[in-house]
Amino acid sequence: MEKQKIPIALKIKQILIIIVAGLIVILFLTPLVLITISAFALPSDYYQIGKVIPTHFTVNQFKSLFFELQAWKAILTSIKVAGLTMLLSFIIGLPAGYALSRYIFPGKNFIKLLILTTRMFPLMILAIPLLIIFMRIGLSDTIWGTSLAHTAMVLPMIILISSSILSSVSVDYEEAAMIFGLSRIQAFFKITLPLALPGLAASAIFAFIISWNEVFVATILTLTNRTLPAHILKTAMASPDYFKFTAGFIMAVPAMVFIFFIRKHLVTMWGISLK
Repeated sequence: MEKQKIPIALKIKQILIIIVAGLIVILFLTPLVLITISAFALPSDYYQIGKVIPTHFTVNQFKSLFFELQAWKAILTSIKVAGLTMLLSFIIGLPAGYALSRYIFPGKNFIKLLILTTRMFPLMILAIPLLIIFMRIGLSDTIWGTSLAHTAMVLPMIILISSSILSSVSVDYEEAAMIFGLSRIQAFFKITLPLALPGLAASAIFAFIISWNEVFVATILTLTNRTLPAHILKTAMASPDYFKFTAGFIMAVPAMVFIFFIRKHLVTMWGISLK
């Protein structure tokens, strides 16, 4: 039997898709590769004009950044703030998302639009009033204050995504469970939540990453309890260039690791939320 010949136009299209995909990958990976190389480069190699790519490497700048500039404290603060942000956003956002996914009521679409409008205002406009309010109630320069500010940032996303994810789980499962004697809350925790858990876990880690990378609000609200991005903005940005690359590497690695492990669920999450 003769093999079916692929049309030339289709071959050209496939080649063009591969070339474009390769260029996009190179575009995204090149900065990461340069940051990694520069983060570990010896200062003498980094500042040598004749060398495009350093060939000698060290971890001394990591030691200086962690211990002399006390980045380890900022990392612990970032973990606490991001963890609290993730927890608070789900404590508030998951019930709201469940209500939007399961109940029909007047103004439902308007409420969804209203939730999105909270992201319309630039942070620069909200930062100063937020700082004044937090100073008056004693939440400025605290982990809880930064966590609440970050929760306000990620909450609209958590509400709408969790609503879409929960909508993908048929209500028939809950109704069947309630027929067999479960309450609505029990049916949610025993039936709906396990089925929606992969997508919700991906959105939770996404909220963690948003909090981890946020710098403007954390810089405005804190002086001593700074998160890692705010600490880097304060210290490493006034340091030599290789320290800046080291700080960028430290910030980027956790986000890349999280994204790598949840990549399948993340695609599923966005796929569901766009339906």
